[in-house]
Amino acid sequence: MVLSSSAAPASAPALPPVMRVSVLRVPEAGAAPGEAGHGAPSGLSVEERPLPLPAPHEVLVRVAAVGVCGSDVHYYRHGRIGAFVVEQPLVLGHEASGTIAAVGAAVDPARIGQRVSIEPQKPCRRCDQCRQGRYNLCPDMAFYATPPVDGAFAEYVTIEADFAHPVPDTVSDEAAALMEPLSVGIWACRKAGVGPGQRVLVAGAGPIGVIVAQVARAFGASAVYISDIAQDRLDFAALHGATHTLHASQPVDGLEVDAFIDASGAPSAVRAGIRAVAPGGRAVLVGMGAEDVELPVGVIQNREIWLTGVFRYANTWPTAISLVAEGKVDLDVLVTHEFGLGQVREALDAGREPGALKAMVQPWR
Repeated sequence: MVLSSSAAPASAPALPPVMRVSVLRVPEAGAAPGEAGHGAPSGLSVEERPLPLPAPHEVLVRVAAVGVCGSDVHYYRHGRIGAFVVEQPLVLGHEASGTIAAVGAAVDPARIGQRVSIEPQKPCRRCDQCRQGRYNLCPDMAFYATPPVDGAFAEYVTIEADFAHPVPDTVSDEAAALMEPLSVGIWACRKAGVGPGQRVLVAGAGPIGVIVAQVARAFGASAVYISDIAQDRLDFAALHGATHTLHASQPVDGLEVDAFIDASGAPSAVRAGIRAVAPGGRAVLVGMGAEDVELPVGVIQNREIWLTGVFRYANTWPTAISLVAEGKVDLDVLVTHEFGLGQVREALDAGREPGALKAMVQPWR
């Protein structure tokens, strides 16, 4: 996303005229998903682009760290996620942090040099959803690394000033970048109504599942069960948020939890998790899985279970920053791999390695 300003921005000295970006090239005509040229690994390259100028209410951020998300991997391997299709060169990456290097004409120049976590979205702020505080559902949302909007695998990015959230020096660049997936966990726990003394079941012990477990504990849950098919991930979750671990093959029907949060996307886990919810409880679907899933409708009706999905987040960054700064959530422990801008392909493939959780791209590495 490159926006220009008619007025020269206030800026720090010696900003370069160009920057490096990692680009996923446009799919070749007629290529099928998974083939070279359609989001396949051969489609990545490092290129130079003009330095973006911040619009009046924007800031220019020198990117410090960017987390690799499952959506980045999906675009890289398949060239699309549902209706979002890579039809022109795209810069991936939306979990980002950095330092403000320049500001637009309407932004206080004192913000230059400030370390920030980027909330990677630009809502219209005028539609009914935005006016009701649900700006994550804005129909005109421009979101980093969602076609055709470029993301943060770049040396610099622009973002609206109020979506560049200051972070304390006690928070690492990597943790500041991972405020984005933490926001997903916060939004999911809010949707699930997680509070003191509650019992929560989380399906999937990947990065989001572990984050959800940590947030649930921070919100006061007394018991957090987490299930997965991988024992190493369960062992990790037991050290970082979960009070109980369950192999995915173990039955969960009798748990009678107050909330079930799916971070796996596996239809079988969704069905089992809903059956584990006590009457009047809540089920929240976070994981990306099949487009259509068969659900235990009788259980949902007879127990009056509230069932909802999660689409990004809204108004979560202040909570996220506080949880990390106060030591209630540990994001640094999730980082297992670090790469430079010229190694984005390796970063996107790192999730296939044993023990991998979160790969980070550091553009200036």
